[in-house]
Amino acid sequence: MSDASFNTLYYGDNLRILRDYLPDASVDLIYLDPPFNSNRSYNVLFKDESGRESQAQIRAFDDTWHWGAEAQATYEHLIHHAPEKVARAAEALRLLIGTNQMMAYLVMMTVRLVELHRVLKPTGSLYLHCDPTASHYLKIVLDAIFGVENFRNEIIWKRTNAKGNAFINFAKNHDVILRYTKSDTWTWNSVYAAHDSEYVDKSYKYTDPNGRRYRLDNLANPNKNRPNLTYEFLGVTRVWRWTRERMQEAYDKGLIVQAKPGAVPCLKRYLDEQEGTPVGDTWSDIKPIGANAAERLGYPTQKPLALLERIIQASSNPGDVVLDPFAGCGTTIAAAHKLGRRWIGIDITHLGVALLKYRLSDMFDLVSGRDYKVIGEPETVEDARALARDADNDGRYQFQFWALSLVAAKPLGGSEDSRKGKKGSDGGVDGVIHFFDDPKQPNATQRVVVQVKSGKVKPGDIRDLVGTVEREKAAIGVFITLEPPTRDMQTEAVSAGSYHSPLWDADYPRVQVLTIEELLRGAQIKMPPQHGTFKQAPRVRPTAEQKLLL
Repeated sequence: MSDASFNTLYYGDNLRILRDYLPDASVDLIYLDPPFNSNRSYNVLFKDESGRESQAQIRAFDDTWHWGAEAQATYEHLIHHAPEKVARAAEALRLLIGTNQMMAYLVMMTVRLVELHRVLKPTGSLYLHCDPTASHYLKIVLDAIFGVENFRNEIIWKRTNAKGNAFINFAKNHDVILRYTKSDTWTWNSVYAAHDSEYVDKSYKYTDPNGRRYRLDNLANPNKNRPNLTYEFLGVTRVWRWTRERMQEAYDKGLIVQAKPGAVPCLKRYLDEQEGTPVGDTWSDIKPIGANAAERLGYPTQKPLALLERIIQASSNPGDVVLDPFAGCGTTIAAAHKLGRRWIGIDITHLGVALLKYRLSDMFDLVSGRDYKVIGEPETVEDARALARDADNDGRYQFQFWALSLVAAKPLGGSEDSRKGKKGSDGGVDGVIHFFDDPKQPNATQRVVVQVKSGKVKPGDIRDLVGTVEREKAAIGVFITLEPPTRDMQTEAVSAGSYHSPLWDADYPRVQVLTIEELLRGAQIKMPPQHGTFKQAPRVRPTAEQKLLL
C-alpha cells in the first residue's frame, strides 16, 4: 500500500474493499462497530426465517443479516476455504444456532474478520464493539481466527445508567468491546484516567501557596540493611530511599518538607505530576453522547470521541494507520486524525460517506480530493447513471443520498443506519438545507428544499417543486436531475421568481435546476451562506507535529 492510499474513504461493501484494496499487514489498529441493533428482541433474532418477523425491529439487518442465498454461499466459502479452525467454528455455530438472522450475522462477520486479520500488522490490535446478545458468539469466532492466546481483554463500557425492564431483569446498560492482538508482541501505551475526586480530597490534602495540591510520601527505605543509604538528614538518622546527594537536591528544590525539628522529612508528591489511575477493563468514566452534547451529530449509533481516543492512544502511535470498516458517521476517523494517525474508513452507504466528509470539513477543514481520497463515488455522469440503475444495491436510494451530498443537503425519508429511504412520507422533499437569514431573529432559519430525479424529467416536475416550496414555506427549491432538463423546465423555473435575502440584501432564483454534470464540474446552489445542514462537529486543530504525520 502506498502512502497515497492512506487517509482514504471507501464507498462499498467492506469485504470487497478489503480484498481489492488493502494488502497484507498494512494496518496498525482496527476498530469496528458493526451494525447490530441492541434494542432488538433476542427472540426475534433467533426466530427461523420461515416464522413471522417484526419488521419494525429488523431494519438494521435489512439486505444483510438474513439467512438466504448470500449467507449460504458465504458459509460454504468458509467451510471450504477458511482456515481449519475457522471452518470448524462456523460449522459448530450453525449446528448450535441454526439458520436464522443471528447465524447470518455471524457468517457475514466471520468472513470479514478473516480479512481484517490478514490486513493487520503483526504488532497490530483489533477492537470489536458489540452488545451482550452476540458477544459470546463473536468471541468464539475471534478465538478461531486470532488464536485463544491472542485474546487480551473483554472491555465493558457502561453506555447508560440502569433503566428499562428493571422490574423483571437486571437493567441492560453496557456494551462489550473485545480486544485481540495478532501476535504476542503488540503496540501498547498505558492509559490512565483521572483520579477519583474522593481519593484526591482524602490523599492530596495539602496545597502550595500557588494552589498546587500535594500529598506527603514516606522517604524511608523498606530495606533496613543498606549501609550506603544510612545517614543523618535534617537531624534524623534513617535508612533512606535516596543517596545524600539526591536528598539534598530535592530539599533545595523545595520537594522535601519537615513538619517540625526532629520530625521525619517527607517528600511532596504533586497531584498534577501523577499519571492518574491505570484504566482497567470496566469503563464507566466515558459517558455516552447526551441529547445536548456538543459532539452529537444525530447519528443513531454515534460513539463518544473520548471512547475512540482512548482506544487509539492505547494501541497505536502517531503516524500509524487506523482502519474502521464500518465507519458510520466517522468517530474513529475523526479521533484518528485528531491524534495524528493516518486512517482508512469504509461505509456501505453514500449517506455514511457524506456524513464523514461533512465531519472532516467541520472539524479539520479537510477537503475531499485535496486532503484525502474518496474511492467508490461516481466521478462521471456515466458513473452516476450506473449507480442509479444498480437495482441490486438499492441504486436509486444510493444515488439520491450521493446527489444530496454534492450540495450538502440533509436527506429526508431515509435513515443513517439503513440502506433504503422511505418514499411516500417525505411530501416531495428528498433533502433540506438550513440557513440563517433574519437579522432580527438570529436563531430563526430558512430552508432550501431539494428534489432528486434519476429518471426522465418533464416540466410538470418543476411545477410540482414550486408547489412544494410554497406548501413548505421554503425560501428556495432545488431540482437535481441526472438527465438534461428541457427548455420548458428551465422556463418554469425562471417563472418562479426570486427569493430576496434581508441579511445579505441579494436576490436568488427561487427555483433552480442543477444537473449532475454541472455539480460534478463544481456548480453550486445560488443561496445565502448555509449553516446547520447537519449539526457541525466541534472544530479541532491538529498540532504542528501531528500535521507532519498526516
